[in-house]
Amino acid sequence: MSTEAPSKNSRKGRPNNPIEFRRQLAQRACEPGVSVARLALEHGLNTNLLFKWRRAYRAGEYDGGALIPVAVLGEDSQPNSRTPATAPGVIEISIGAARVRIEGMPDAAALRLVLNTLATAKTKP
Repeated sequence: MSTEAPSKNSRKGRPNNPIEFRRQLAQRACEPGVSVARLALEHGLNTNLLFKWRRAYRAGEYDGGALIPVAVLGEDSQPNSRTPATAPGVIEISIGAARVRIEGMPDAAALRLVLNTLATAKTKP
């Protein structure tokens, strides 16, 4: 009779791959002409898992809050009599050939939707 505690084998062998590894493979899977199935096979992964990582990458889930470059144009140095909470502004975003102009005070959800849509459109081949 053994006095050792039984080992727990409840884990189903699912590796917890680092986010950087996922990001790199997902990015490679987005390149034109790359076979996702072959790439998954080369790295010992299930093809469906790599497709999932690619969808997550395109949705911006692996960005980790990455910043995009921003240029402030036409800013005047005169103090504004309005408070920042009530001052409507203009946001103009140019990515490639796409240009979006938002006037007023958009809520955070609407702005996030616009930025995610632009980022997704930029990454699609």
